[in-house]
Amino acid sequence: MWKEIRDRESGNLRPNSFTNRIRSSRVSSIQLSNHKEVVSPHRGAVNSLQVDLTEGRYLLSGASDASVAIYDVQQATDYEGGGFVAKHKPLIVIDKQHQHGHKYAISSAIWYPIDTGLFITGSYDHYINVWDTNTAQVVMNFKMPGKVYRTAMSSLATSHMLIAAGTEDVQVRLCDVSSGAFSHTLSGHRDGVMTVEWSTSSEWVLLTGGCDGAIRFWDIRRAGCFRVLNQSHSQLGRRPPLLERAALNKVATSKSLSAGQSSSVKLRAPQRKLGHGNGAKQSAIGKIPSQVRSSARQRLHPGMLSSQDRATAHYGAVIGLKATEDGMYLLSAGSDSRLRLWDIESGCDTLVNFETVRLQTGKAMQLCTTQDSALVFVPCMTSVKVFDVWSGKTVLTFRGHYEFVDSCCYSLQDQELYTGGHDRQILVWSPSKLISGELQDEWSKRGQASAPDQDNWSD
Repeated sequence: MWKEIRDRESGNLRPNSFTNRIRSSRVSSIQLSNHKEVVSPHRGAVNSLQVDLTEGRYLLSGASDASVAIYDVQQATDYEGGGFVAKHKPLIVIDKQHQHGHKYAISSAIWYPIDTGLFITGSYDHYINVWDTNTAQVVMNFKMPGKVYRTAMSSLATSHMLIAAGTEDVQVRLCDVSSGAFSHTLSGHRDGVMTVEWSTSSEWVLLTGGCDGAIRFWDIRRAGCFRVLNQSHSQLGRRPPLLERAALNKVATSKSLSAGQSSSVKLRAPQRKLGHGNGAKQSAIGKIPSQVRSSARQRLHPGMLSSQDRATAHYGAVIGLKATEDGMYLLSAGSDSRLRLWDIESGCDTLVNFETVRLQTGKAMQLCTTQDSALVFVPCMTSVKVFDVWSGKTVLTFRGHYEFVDSCCYSLQDQELYTGGHDRQILVWSPSKLISGELQDEWSKRGQASAPDQDNWSD
């Protein structure tokens, strides 16, 4: 780290490169924290975790005992071990004894994207509740037709306040917080919808994964889904960067234009030989079917061909979805214990071979990625595995829970990972701290005093 700091001070390293290097070095040193502890009040499996998107300070958790809790992960409530271990006790706990609390397991707990004053919970009691954080009261609820598996809100939305809900019903429902009513009902899945995820590049695009093994793309401004991912459609490698793609497109367009000009020159010769304009009519007639076919292909939405509509992305249920931060790729996890990386633009499987994993199959699963989307954190039975997104290789494996891991959440601000499991515990995985010995060595190298806190003031 000191080398990067010196390069940054001397101007040899740009600010963005410096930030990325520090973040990557911190992520590579993540381990079970010995100086930070979250005190869990839950008496059941922790099914959902999320750090708020505005301050990166408050952690929201939901558990199978129908309780939800909020913690301040930056300011400790107590200290132990001579002040070395910071304990973070919940600021708010709501359980089934609450007047408007859920009666059955909470499967999803998410923050309102632009304000910590609201949070949303979904439960197996068929209800989605919108809570006021300050008063711990329900301000709005939505009655769903079945168990709620997952809820999601778009972090990009400026034109709507919609909660996407995946339930055991075949239809995806969008709940409008501003009106308190259902605004959309999306039909297409043939079984329950286990997971929902909003696009990170458009506020109008919703991605859903169902128990039928299908991943569907929806534009909520239009009727029907506009894409169904097919595991048999694949492409090798990553897409080139934007600048390289632009150069390739220019070359392709120039080639096509030159080819079009040469073909037009070739076509004009026979037309001159034919009399009364018959050649022009025949060529125009010959072009019509291809235009009709292309327009028909474009008009497949929403009445897609049955073979395309029945395509599957996994051989089992789709239990987890996570879009990369740039909105170009989608990670999916299935009950067939497969991880797949999809190119969103083409809808093809990139054929990244993720190493063997064992995934839980009975419930929806949380996936999370680092800020640059280079690493993905995947709960695998009693551990959490960290995979390189582009190679599929296992980078790290975190073991600390005594039972199955159900949820994980990565804090972009602190580069910390929070995991919850069947053992009712919430574990904190944080970058290792620089010990005093390393500090003293560095200060001695710089010709400073041996004690890092000694001042240089004159008497």
